[in-house]
Amino acid sequence: MGVEGSNPLPSTNFETPFVNPGAATLPGCCFSHMVAAGPSSIAALLAAALALAPPATQPSGADRREVVDLTVGPGTVVLMDPERRVIENGAVVIRGGKIVAIEPAASVAERYRAERHIDAGGGLILPGLVNTHGHAPMVLLRGVASDVRLQDWLEKSIFPAEKALVDPDFVYWGTLLASAEMLRSGTTTFADMYYFEDRIAAAVERAGLRGVLGQTIIRFPAPDYPTPAAALAATERFIATWREHPRVVPAVAPHSPYLLDGPDLQACKRLSDRTGAPLLIHVSETYRERDQAQAAHQGRTPPQLLESLEVLGPRVLAAHCVSVTADDIELLRRRGAACSHNPESNMKLASGIAPVPEMLAAGLTVGLGTDGPAGSNDNLDMFEAMDFAGKLAKVHKLDPTVLPAERILAMATIDGARSLGLADRIGSLEPGKEADLIVIRTGAPHLEPYYSPYAQLVYNAKGADVRHVLVAGQPLVLNGSLLTLDESELVARARFYRDRVRQVLSAEMP
Repeated sequence: MGVEGSNPLPSTNFETPFVNPGAATLPGCCFSHMVAAGPSSIAALLAAALALAPPATQPSGADRREVVDLTVGPGTVVLMDPERRVIENGAVVIRGGKIVAIEPAASVAERYRAERHIDAGGGLILPGLVNTHGHAPMVLLRGVASDVRLQDWLEKSIFPAEKALVDPDFVYWGTLLASAEMLRSGTTTFADMYYFEDRIAAAVERAGLRGVLGQTIIRFPAPDYPTPAAALAATERFIATWREHPRVVPAVAPHSPYLLDGPDLQACKRLSDRTGAPLLIHVSETYRERDQAQAAHQGRTPPQLLESLEVLGPRVLAAHCVSVTADDIELLRRRGAACSHNPESNMKLASGIAPVPEMLAAGLTVGLGTDGPAGSNDNLDMFEAMDFAGKLAKVHKLDPTVLPAERILAMATIDGARSLGLADRIGSLEPGKEADLIVIRTGAPHLEPYYSPYAQLVYNAKGADVRHVLVAGQPLVLNGSLLTLDESELVARARFYRDRVRQVLSAEMP
């Protein structure tokens, strides 16, 4: 780890904050009133927010500084770049939605003239978190069944509720509720697998998030399409519609090797190859899954079955990988696939513990995920996922040195981006990349004192500590206030669906 700057950690001089001369500081008030009548575009909301800020002071004719849109600082900037630099008392410079520079705050003030400035208050500035696996609309089923086995959870609660309730509106409002939770807790990019994925894309557009969104293909009739062939055709249309969007990456999402036949899995891979879309799939989530695959497919494990079907490849992201063998790990690595580790889901459903240290040692790319927020986890807080990932690995191996905090933060940022094929755009704070970043407030009792920003972020910080969130240079959260979503509206929708779920499940009971 390289550390730049001369001030001791943390930078907490609030009395004389960094000010870029000529820049107006964005206010931190609540903007929910802006969206009460129905949100418009992110740009329009930001324009309304900026209208509340004082106009920038006109520079003198001798001001030769480079003009930029926005600066964020001062704070301890954790770049997650290849050198793992940390810049104390630093600031991030943004123009056109991309990062121009990350430098000490004094240097930024000297070299750049910004139209607006976001005060980081001496906090921690880092890349937005990347959630590599989930089912966002399932927030509307949060807590519907807990403390049960995976198959019982699916067959007795989730599938009946989904069959009765999941429609385009359910998916849209569920995704907006999930988006609010993710933004508030620092997630700027998420991968999703669900139904009516075009409605999820519309919700992502409204919220301002970045998403890798997979239209689910599954063997049995789903809420949106009755057959795998129909779902696959819809996936192709979905990809064509959204492939040019700056923040939505459409993906193919075959559910799993055990809920699709070989020809359907191969058809999914052909579509991925033809369009260049990512392929998201559940793989080896439980030991039961592995045992059943071996019994049905001449001793082949799920990864080996996918290999026999020529499905594995560099665009494949395999969720869970709990019961993978050493041969499976090497196979996934050799084919350029990646894994999404979901520690809380695997713990809550007693699915097992993924061999993450072995995966990383073999050179396999591993991102971090929350899984769906309905029984298998119940929250979308990536800070909690980081904490659990580290401690679970350590107690499993009886070795406190495995999965150090710096590596875990990488799983939640740059390695997560790499697993989704987005490492050239997001995941680290580097010039030329998208300005997806978050600011963590410091100064709370549970955050002081600290000596390592990595340990502080992984083991101490919580989602509630997120102060500011930007995606593509657009502020989506300022001082904890959402700019693009009306939380009161989302809570009302959630309670409406809660009542409907209760009715459905009570009718299903004998």
